Amino acid sequence: MKIKLENTFITDNTLECEKGCFFLKTEQNKQFENEALKQECKIIDVKECKKILNIDENIKIIGITGTNGKTTTAAAIYSILLDLGYKCGLCGTRGAFINDEQIDKKSLTTSVILKTLEYLKIATQKGCEFFVMEVSSHALVQNRIEGLKFAAKIFTNITQDHLDFHQNFENYKQAKELFFTDESLKFINKDALAIKFNVKNAFTYGIENPSLYQIKAYSLENGINAIAMIKNTTFHIESPMLGLFNLYNLLAASACVNELIKPNLNDLEKAINQFGGVCGRVEQVADGVIIDFAHTPDGIEKVLDTLKNKKLIVVFGAGGNRDRTKRPLMGKVVEHFAKTAIITSDNPRDEDPKTIIEEIANGFKEPKKALMIEDRKEAIKKALELKEENDLVVILGKGDEETQEIKGIKYPFSDKLVVNEILRIN
Repeated sequence: MKIKLENTFITDNTLECEKGCFFLKTEQNKQFENEALKQECKIIDVKECKKILNIDENIKIIGITGTNGKTTTAAAIYSILLDLGYKCGLCGTRGAFINDEQIDKKSLTTSVILKTLEYLKIATQKGCEFFVMEVSSHALVQNRIEGLKFAAKIFTNITQDHLDFHQNFENYKQAKELFFTDESLKFINKDALAIKFNVKNAFTYGIENPSLYQIKAYSLENGINAIAMIKNTTFHIESPMLGLFNLYNLLAASACVNELIKPNLNDLEKAINQFGGVCGRVEQVADGVIIDFAHTPDGIEKVLDTLKNKKLIVVFGAGGNRDRTKRPLMGKVVEHFAKTAIITSDNPRDEDPKTIIEEIANGFKEPKKALMIEDRKEAIKKALELKEENDLVVILGKGDEETQEIKGIKYPFSDKLVVNEILRIN
């Protein structure tokens, strides 16, 4: 990519280099430095790039990592800060936003560093005091956040995912630990530490285990109603959002904002409770129809456990070219909760969708009980046809994604729009 300047530009790709341009050398592309020099580029590092782009070093960057919860926690912090009167930026799976205006479409969870620097440049121009970003384990291993100084970092949880990339769970855990070796404020979900996670001098938050930020009582009927303690001071969390996992997300956001800016707790409480959630995360898109992004065994379990008071018809699949070992585990979880399970295509990418579906079905004790419908639209249509009174159709894996990736091509596809089309909702 490139960032245009007045008389030249900055790039991180030698294929875009021209004489006199700036080449941003990073850990990812340092092997191409000599090629950039041959093209008479000026080699710069991240620190120099920040100066050229006039990025305000006082912007407080907040990073969130974890298997699940990154998007909602980041969005909650962003929303709370805006409601408290601060100017703020946000980037992650849903795209990039500055002061409640979307400036870029959905992309990687964590962009390459030059793209993030471009967002920070715009945030500086818009007067932002804070910048919130999701940080993936891939980005940590690939040094996609090099040169960024974080004011605060949050660890939400860690469960099986991305083993196609990390090879084993220990490598995955160590990738997350890499994020917490600096002097930033650190916030750790204490209930997620059954697996030893080596982080020192952190603020803790939790529900089950004694923590500095502690939920003392809660109800999850028709939303969240909880009593929380911040350093022996009580405040209330009331939200239309569903699920225990979202209570963790809101508690993490509350703890982070409280430590960063020390707001009046009444104002903080009001701002927390004004946050209504994120599109595509346990989102009701029609009467008795919910979509969610859950695509790991743990994520699926948390969503379905939240909705288990209903008879569930679950439509789900698994992404191609990703961790194959989690596929039967996903099937096992869905079989446990679902009245009816429909296994379908997600983003098959370069894999055969039939193979992915069969690998998911291997997790069922009784595979014949699972309907296998490769075409995702037809699978959703079948679920809606099977729906009876008091049933809940739950469509998992893609959330608010607007494309389906097949053999390198991203075709337009939205679970929400498909539901609306089938039910003829305007």
